[in-house]
Amino acid sequence: AEDLRSLLTQLRPFFSLIPKAKTAKIVRGIIDSVAKIPGTSELQISLCKEMVQWTRDEKRTFLRQRIEARLATLLMESKEYSQALTLLNGLIKEVRRLDDKLLLVDIDLLESKLHFSLRNLPKAKAALTAARTAANAIYVPPAQQGAIDLQSGILHAEEKDYKTAYSYFFEAFESFNALEDPKAVFSLKYMLLCKIMVSQADDVAGIISSKAGLQYVGPDLDAMKAVADAHSKRSLKLFETALRDYKAQLEEDPIVHRHLSSLYDTLLEQNLCRLIEPFSRVEIAH
Repeated sequence: AEDLRSLLTQLRPFFSLIPKAKTAKIVRGIIDSVAKIPGTSELQISLCKEMVQWTRDEKRTFLRQRIEARLATLLMESKEYSQALTLLNGLIKEVRRLDDKLLLVDIDLLESKLHFSLRNLPKAKAALTAARTAANAIYVPPAQQGAIDLQSGILHAEEKDYKTAYSYFFEAFESFNALEDPKAVFSLKYMLLCKIMVSQADDVAGIISSKAGLQYVGPDLDAMKAVADAHSKRSLKLFETALRDYKAQLEEDPIVHRHLSSLYDTLLEQNLCRLIEPFSRVEIAH
């Protein structure tokens, strides 16, 4: 990662000789290569900051906006939400003036994710609507369309509209699956979550054993299957076991985690129903 970083610095004199579009492609390519190396988020942030400074000095606006958008994403991933928002607010005004629709879709989508992380749902929805509006005017690559659908699904699920959320997650899954993007497994996981939340836990096994589902068998799907089993058997004990066994997939996934507490309440209720079902009369003290 360090070598790639120094390569970007060494190439600067060369960048003044070649066309600007070519420069932009090389710079973004190198930053993408650094991103593939695990555990380099700090380095990526400082690299992006360096490049932003260089593009300002060289007056390369187009490239600078792309790198700033990348920097905002990295800041959001490092949970530096306020910094990322400040950066985005300036960037949005600039890009709207230039009317660069493709970048605008990216930035609006990022803003929506940021507001969602900060628990500001109205603003997250507004930013997502802006992203959709910009996306309707241009051709959007499938990966980006998938990202928009995924975010739509997450926001609908947050409002407890699981049926609509399911259809959005399904759209996102189709996009990512066609591209063999690792995000497909998350879309599939959230699809299963929606099924469980609308008490259709019996469909989960069917989705997992379908042709599309079989490609993604792994701890993420096992976790959802364990939760679905607990839901079908109306057993709080199984649910708690699933939470313990699949902590990384359930507790540490912010989207799933948000719905687990309401699922716990539903299961608690069903668990009590299951206990009193065999009786025609129940003494409350018992």
